[in-house]
Amino acid sequence: MNMKSKTWVIAVLFVLGLLPRLSAAQDAGAISVEIKQTDSGWQLFRGGEPYYINGVGCDGPIGELAATGANSFRTWHFNEDTRKYLDAAHAKNLSVTVGIWLGHERHGVNYQDYDSMAKQVDVVMECVKELKDHPAVLMWGVGNEMEGEGANPAIWSHIEYLASSIKKIDSAHPVMTVIAEIGGRKLEAINKFCPSVDVIGINSYGGGPSLSQRYAESGSKKPYVVTEFGPVGTWEVAKNNLDAILEPSSKDKAEHYAKSYRSFKADSKNCLGSYAFLWGFKQEATATWFGMLLPNGNRTASVDSMMELWTGKVPGNRCPEITKFELKGNNEVELGDTVNFEMEATDVDGDPINVVWVMTDESSNYVTGGDFQAAPTTYAKNIVKSDKTSAEISMPDSGGLYRIYAYVDDGKNGGAVANLPVRVRGPIKMKPATKVALPVTLYDEKMHEDKYTPSGYMGSHDSLTLAADCTEQPKAGDSCLKISYDRGDAWAGVVWQSPANDWGEKDGGFDLRGGSKLTFWARGEKGGEESKFGVGLIGREQPFFDSAKKEIVVKLTDQWQQYTMILSGQDLQRIKTGFYFSLAGQGDPLTFYLDDIKFE
Repeated sequence: MNMKSKTWVIAVLFVLGLLPRLSAAQDAGAISVEIKQTDSGWQLFRGGEPYYINGVGCDGPIGELAATGANSFRTWHFNEDTRKYLDAAHAKNLSVTVGIWLGHERHGVNYQDYDSMAKQVDVVMECVKELKDHPAVLMWGVGNEMEGEGANPAIWSHIEYLASSIKKIDSAHPVMTVIAEIGGRKLEAINKFCPSVDVIGINSYGGGPSLSQRYAESGSKKPYVVTEFGPVGTWEVAKNNLDAILEPSSKDKAEHYAKSYRSFKADSKNCLGSYAFLWGFKQEATATWFGMLLPNGNRTASVDSMMELWTGKVPGNRCPEITKFELKGNNEVELGDTVNFEMEATDVDGDPINVVWVMTDESSNYVTGGDFQAAPTTYAKNIVKSDKTSAEISMPDSGGLYRIYAYVDDGKNGGAVANLPVRVRGPIKMKPATKVALPVTLYDEKMHEDKYTPSGYMGSHDSLTLAADCTEQPKAGDSCLKISYDRGDAWAGVVWQSPANDWGEKDGGFDLRGGSKLTFWARGEKGGEESKFGVGLIGREQPFFDSAKKEIVVKLTDQWQQYTMILSGQDLQRIKTGFYFSLAGQGDPLTFYLDDIKFE
């Protein structure tokens, strides 16, 4: 489960009183926010004055953000740090769209499960009650891309219930729900099923420049805020001859930010403002694709571009620009070959520049849906020599894709980056897996780890559902996993994978040496249900395999029992399949429950 899902769990614990309450700092009082339909179109008012959102999705320093001319930022989660963000925002005269995470079906959340939805309602209401009087609150951002394809009416009914309930508690702030682009019937569904939703939040990347026109043509009757925009998305670009994606330059990204923003700003009829993504940095396909800031904190040309658009003034000191970045020769080489890169960079202010060269493994997944992605391995020793205009790099003795970065720094917190992929032909050697401390939890009441994801559905999986956070007689606390198989024949199962959705074609897994057992609790709904449970499913016929395998067959009772797989003597240096179950049809539909799954 990803970091966003984990934050939702933390919020649940907060509601249950298992985490300390937020800061008790006195609120100065809510600033009323209204949305009015004027002769020229929809308009946002804050404290009685017109207010156009010039903001960012925030995961970086708030003080530096205020200096750019931005007036707002957006969050995604309600947790123990939310009030700190609001306090910091208010101190800098910034408003905040407070995000409240809603579970995603792709993470196992079932919008037709009464108990799970009741718990989610509690989380949302607690957030609103706790923060509604804070002067930094601009509006409530309920959910982010939780709609999937948008075809499940249960999700829209839940959104409407949340929005109408929020309004009963807080009449001072609008309610927004956030979707990924506007394709399919998403806008139709919100307009039809969600009358209490005041604003539609839209995340749009490659489609940013055309969004306003497309929205107008949709016939939607509600105003919108662009809740994420930035460079063309990793899922929107073609792959090259290496089956790899090519990241736009810092300059090209800045131009796309600007083109998108200008189109939003020109839409005075429907658009209330926008949030650029991301004030900070994150590993998503590459280390630098979406961040407006670099990993060392330097701003990029995207920040300069937005500063000029927000303030009408050119920044006092501008970021450097990479004008040339190329690989000399073929982008497919042999094991151990040396490759040479050349680059040119300029700084319009005449600042001396420094260049840092970095090589990493290529990401195992270009399309993450925003989920957490671990940083890939770096190869500092393979940079044979480098300077401000070139680098000589020795490729590893293992085949596969690698990416070479050049980071430019002007010494005044301005930066630029360029990168290119290189493929090494030859057998792929398994690199050492990341060593992790034990215990490693795959599921329990307090934590849903990012390390392994229940993403590998097998067999007749259309007949199988795995519901996270089931509240039907859990082993401990308030939730467990519920597995339902609604047919009496065939078979199905689910695998906890690293990385998600991988069956041995990508690097991943964890070094669990030192562990001696995997334990889990299980019970059947009626008793007598039989299932296989195991660790390590990927064989050596795959490039990246499990270094150990263990499986047990269990006939469940209708009472919770703990089961143990002894792993002493097993080679645990790389476990890609952390846990799995598989079951055959047993004449009738069956249901069983799992809890407290962990390596010890």
